[in-house]
Amino acid sequence: MTYQEFAKRAMEYAAKTGCESSELYFASGESFEVNANAGEIDRYSVSREAGVSVRVSLNGKEGYAYTERIDEPEKLVDHAADNARCIESDDDHPMQTKQAYREVTRADSALKSKTESERIALTKHLEEICLALDPRVKRVVYCTAGYDSGAVVMENSLGLYAERNTNSSYLYVMPTVEEGLELQTGFAFRMGADAADAEGCAKEAVEDALGKLGASPVDSGCYRVLLKPFAMSDLLSAFASMFSADEAQKGCSLLAGKEGQTIASPLVTVWDDPFDAVAPRAFDGEGTPCVKKAVIENGVLKTLLHNLKTAKKAGVESTGNASRRSAASAVSIAPTVFRVDAGILDCDALLKELGTGLVISELEGLHAGVDAVSGDFSLKAAGFLVENGAVVRPVSNITIAGNFVGLMKDVVAVGSDLRFGMPQGGYFGSPSILVSGLAVAGN
Repeated sequence: MTYQEFAKRAMEYAAKTGCESSELYFASGESFEVNANAGEIDRYSVSREAGVSVRVSLNGKEGYAYTERIDEPEKLVDHAADNARCIESDDDHPMQTKQAYREVTRADSALKSKTESERIALTKHLEEICLALDPRVKRVVYCTAGYDSGAVVMENSLGLYAERNTNSSYLYVMPTVEEGLELQTGFAFRMGADAADAEGCAKEAVEDALGKLGASPVDSGCYRVLLKPFAMSDLLSAFASMFSADEAQKGCSLLAGKEGQTIASPLVTVWDDPFDAVAPRAFDGEGTPCVKKAVIENGVLKTLLHNLKTAKKAGVESTGNASRRSAASAVSIAPTVFRVDAGILDCDALLKELGTGLVISELEGLHAGVDAVSGDFSLKAAGFLVENGAVVRPVSNITIAGNFVGLMKDVVAVGSDLRFGMPQGGYFGSPSILVSGLAVAGN
C-alpha cells in the first residue's frame, strides 16, 4: 500500500467512525555515518526508516497512534480513537487549516552528491591531514562524516497539506596532541555546504588542541568573561526551553508573563529565523507557516515561542514553533534557527574591550550543570587568560557559574563572529559575547 492510499483510507474511516477531525504525519529518512581510525574504518552505519502517525479529535479529546507499517490504516485510527477516550486533560489542541506557504529553497549539503566510497575517502583524508599537520598530533580520537536526508508529509481533514524534503551533511574531528607528559584534545566540525572542507576542519581542530598545551587553572574570583561563539551557542541551546510558551504556562520558565519587559542588555537581540540559510523551512510541526521574529529585541522580550495549543491558551497567534522530532512523537515546541544577532566588533576589538579577564572557548557538563527552570548554571570550562587586551596563556580545570538571565543582562559587547554550533536537536548560533562578570572557581 502506498502512503497516499493509506492516508485516504485513514481519513475516510476516521470520519465514518465519528471523529471530528483527523491528521496524518508521515516521515521517512535515511542516514549514513562513517568513522576512521588509524587509516581504517572502525564504524560504518546506514539506516533507513519511515513511519506515520494519526491524530484524531474525538468528543473534544486528542488521540495519537503511530506505526512503521504502511498498511491497515483502520486499525491505526481505532488505536488513536481509543487513546483519545482515555485522555482526561481538557487542554484544547487545534489542528491547522489549509495554509499557503512561502517558497523556501534549501541548498544541497556537501555530501549529498558523493557516493558512499567518496564519503569514506573524505573521512580517511581528514584523519591523514590532522596527523600530517604537526608532529605532536599522535592520534585522532574521532574522525567522522555523516549524511542525513528526510521527507515529511502532513495532511488533515481540514484541508491542510504540507510537504518538505531535507538533507544535511556534517564532518567532525577530534585530534590528540602530546608534548612531554601532557595530552590535549581539539575539536572542529563543518556542516551543510562546508561539510567537505577536510583541510579547514583539520587545521582548526589541530590548532585548537595545540592552543591548550600548558593550560592550568586561574585563581577563584569574579572575572570579566568573553564567551566565544560555540560556548555561547551551547548556553543558548541549554536554556532554549526557557523561551517555550508551554514551559511558561506550566510555571517552569523564568520568562512567564514577561513579554514586553527588559530581560537582557540593550545590546542583545535574539532571532528565531526559520528562513536562515543554515536550515530553512516553510512550516512547523503542525503545518503552521513559519515566520522570522525577534524573540528578544534590544533587550526586550518580544514573544515566547508558541504552537497552536499554547497560542489558543494565551489568546495569541502561533509563532510557527510546533515541533515533532519524529512521526512517533507528539507535538511540542522548539526554536527553528535560534541565534544571537551579530554586532560589529572583531576579535581584536573584543579583547581590547575585555582588558583583563577570561576568554571561555568551551563548556562541559551542559546536561548536568544547567537548570533551565531557575536559569542557574555551573559548568566546567576552558579558555584563555587575557591581560591588558592580550592573551597570556591557556586556562583549564575551572568552573563558571551564574544565571542565564543575569548573564544576558550583563552583556557589555557583542562580536561580529557569528557561528552556529554543531546541530544537536536544533540550530543555535551566536557571536562572541562579553559579560561584565561571572563567578569562576579555580585554584
